[in-house]
Amino acid sequence: MTTPKLHDWMIEEREYLRQESRRGKRHAYQHLTPAKTALVVVDMVPFFFTDGDYERGVVPQISTLADSLRAAGGTVAWVLPGSTEPSAVTIEFLGDEIAAVFNASGGTGPLRDRLWHEFTVHDEDLLVEKTAASAFFPGRCDLPGLLTERGIDTVLITGTVANVCCESSARDASTLGYRVVMVADGVAARRDKDLNATLHTVYRTFGDVRPTGEILGLLASGSQ
Repeated sequence: MTTPKLHDWMIEEREYLRQESRRGKRHAYQHLTPAKTALVVVDMVPFFFTDGDYERGVVPQISTLADSLRAAGGTVAWVLPGSTEPSAVTIEFLGDEIAAVFNASGGTGPLRDRLWHEFTVHDEDLLVEKTAASAFFPGRCDLPGLLTERGIDTVLITGTVANVCCESSARDASTLGYRVVMVADGVAARRDKDLNATLHTVYRTFGDVRPTGEILGLLASGSQ
């Protein structure tokens, strides 16, 4: 059993100042409309909790955001790894053994049962599988279409691994035209520097980066 641990996350002040000089404000998105916002929770399944001290550390933030967004009329989307036959390129890149391990990382059985046990899924939540790193890559996940049906234009990215599937999802969501906000204390990586490199990249090019407390404030303001 690992011990919950929080990342020492940061974006350098010079990057904040750089963006302020470009657009006249530190944060791209100054408001959130809950009904048009989805919390996207990426890959929070037991496989990633074996050595997942940082994964355990982000569970409370994700749960708090899920409860608050639902109460405000927004959407919670749980995205789990799906299973598909590894391609020849995947096997060449990872090797037979690791390719098979990753292919089975999402587990088996009903989707609700495959999610990390500390989370509570509500009937109105979305539960989907993805067969690529990104939850927004065309043809590899049903999430974009389901969000479109609900009129979602803003996604809050949480989960693991921050610099792999979370960053990939943020990049593709931005390309598809979503307002992207990565939750700084709601994504887990293996090391602080891995997480912070992702936060820098997302903030610089693909979306906003905010901690849970600030997002809760924006949701409360948007509900009024």
